[in-house]
Amino acid sequence: MKRYEVPNVSLKEPHCTEFLIRRSRFLTHCAHTPDPQTARAFIEQIRRKYADATHNCWAYAAGAPGDTALIGYSDDGEPHGTAGRPMLQLLLHGSVGEVCFVVSRWFGGVKLGTGGLMRAYQESVRNNLSTLPVCQRVQENTLTFSIAYAYLDSLRRILPVYEARIESEIYQIDVNVVIRLPGESTIAFIHALTELTSGSVSVKQNANQ
Repeated sequence: MKRYEVPNVSLKEPHCTEFLIRRSRFLTHCAHTPDPQTARAFIEQIRRKYADATHNCWAYAAGAPGDTALIGYSDDGEPHGTAGRPMLQLLLHGSVGEVCFVVSRWFGGVKLGTGGLMRAYQESVRNNLSTLPVCQRVQENTLTFSIAYAYLDSLRRILPVYEARIESEIYQIDVNVVIRLPGESTIAFIHALTELTSGSVSVKQNANQ
């Protein structure tokens, strides 16, 4: 997946929602966490802030939506399988990636039962997601090549077609150019560049950024 939505909120100002069910308070925080280290830092931040909560349950999926390579979850003392795992399942079947949720619960004196807990934690995440600000994450490639001056204006004209932008230009015998563009546009752009220069350009492609 080359493009997907991520939370447009930071660790310092996470997205917060709250609801009550049978006198238990569920406070949900969400932030953009592009890697497990950031997710765990966010979890610890919320746990310290709400140390008086009965439970601080969490789940994160630090990759693209549906990617299970960078995930984690915890019931934090709730009955096994009633909090972290249901929250994670909701994340993995959603459209938002690089995301972490922490749900802080204050017990209100009425037991919800295992089924009730699972529904409550999923509903906490679902409510938060429904109003979560998001932005688009575009995986990009970097291309480096040298091009003759005669082709430079034509190169600039085709850049918008591929959502490409010039990062740097160094003027020597030819022009050494560094370009960034969406990964999904890379093959088509290289093909267009080859046609534009009659095959005279050799492109070096860096790993996805």
